Amino acid sequence: MSAPVTPPSRYSAIPPAERLPAWLQRPLGNASQLAAVQSVVKQQRLHTICEEGRCPNRGECYAAGTATFLLGGPICTRSCAFCQVEKGQAPVPVDAAEAERVAEAVAVLGLRYVVLTAVARDDLADHGAGLFTATMAAIRRLSPAVAIEVLTPDFWGGQRDPAAGERAQRQRLAAVLAAAPVCFNHNLETVERLQGEVRRGATYRRSLALLGAARELAPQIPTKSGLMLGLGESREEVIATLADLRAVGCERLTLGQYLRPSLAHLPVARYWSPEEFAELGARARAMGFAQVRSGPLVRSSYHAGDEG
Repeated sequence: MSAPVTPPSRYSAIPPAERLPAWLQRPLGNASQLAAVQSVVKQQRLHTICEEGRCPNRGECYAAGTATFLLGGPICTRSCAFCQVEKGQAPVPVDAAEAERVAEAVAVLGLRYVVLTAVARDDLADHGAGLFTATMAAIRRLSPAVAIEVLTPDFWGGQRDPAAGERAQRQRLAAVLAAAPVCFNHNLETVERLQGEVRRGATYRRSLALLGAARELAPQIPTKSGLMLGLGESREEVIATLADLRAVGCERLTLGQYLRPSLAHLPVARYWSPEEFAELGARARAMGFAQVRSGPLVRSSYHAGDEG
């Protein structure tokens, strides 16, 4: 068991020139597989979080027949301090043909498991819920056997009245769940204390409420969430967060190391070791999570299509 970590009063950067620990250095995988997926994505003028986020596991996932598509264009209306995706208050107009192009890419690549995520589109009336439902429908028309997981934003924004905001959020969530994804994923990203600095525009309690509402509206659909470690959280705070997730019925969990995309993003406070990730994974299973992926290079969609 790792020793307790005292939460720092502020973020402290690990010098950018410092080499990554050996356990974070890995090859991207099969070059031909990477090139094949990248070619189709480029031809279809699509975006994947695998590429936009420079995921270290994308070669492994592509080879396993899994990919994560980024809906709503390449510009996000939120300005989260950890994220590689481009940010701006004037996103590109919604592409009416995007859903069909994603469906064609899924068919051409022969994918068996697809994760759909999206930039936050607070500029849209439904905050992007329709992007998910339209794309799920399009994929199923061409590839009915493909399993589809959704990794959504919080569908919140624009309401000064919290009660009205909650009702609107619930309606958007209900529309996505009615399209019957095999899993509903929404990431907390970090512990409660660090939310304001890490997830600008989102809140810890609002995200927990979204996951809880998903269980109420569609109890047959598993819910999932993920945390990045290395932003300054303590082990005790991580355990408390896992307890909060279990309290709203969250069944699946991912824990991975935060890696700073650039000097414009939040610095890494520390690198958690593989042994610490293994210990946290075991603790999560003991708390009742049915599926746990915990490791330095784990990301939200890592081995998403695997059972257990």
